[in-house]
Amino acid sequence: MRCPFCNHSDTAVKDSRNTDDLSAIRRRRFCQECGSRFTTFERIQLRDLVVIKKDGNRVPFDRDKLARSIVMALHKRAVPVERIERVISSIVRQLETSGDGEIETQTIGSIVMEALINLDPVAYVRFASIYHEFNDVSDFIDFISQMKDSAKNVQEAL
Repeated sequence: MRCPFCNHSDTAVKDSRNTDDLSAIRRRRFCQECGSRFTTFERIQLRDLVVIKKDGNRVPFDRDKLARSIVMALHKRAVPVERIERVISSIVRQLETSGDGEIETQTIGSIVMEALINLDPVAYVRFASIYHEFNDVSDFIDFISQMKDSAKNVQEAL
């Protein structure tokens, strides 16, 4: 593992432990050259995924990009980091086990929306505003009205 500070190739693992949700191994590393310390995470990857963009381009799936979009939607929301990480890992696992190595952005967006509505309704609306490309306030109002109607229907069914 290369040191992110000096680019030296000889680093040593000082400590390894599982993450709280057991989805990764956290390793504390030490650079033999500059003395810097840093953390790496080792995760299971079932398959290489390719994302089919709206314009038809194909790009490698990027877990970090998915995580950034979810964290951005959850900005300043009271959701524990561990819970966010579990949701991200769950989404990635769902994508990896979907049976297809190529996944359209719309599919990923739908899965994220489904996860966010159960995690935090404000984050759900924030993400929806990007995913559905809201253009003005009326788009927000319409979306939230539909959300309220859906919640009302669920309550009545119970």
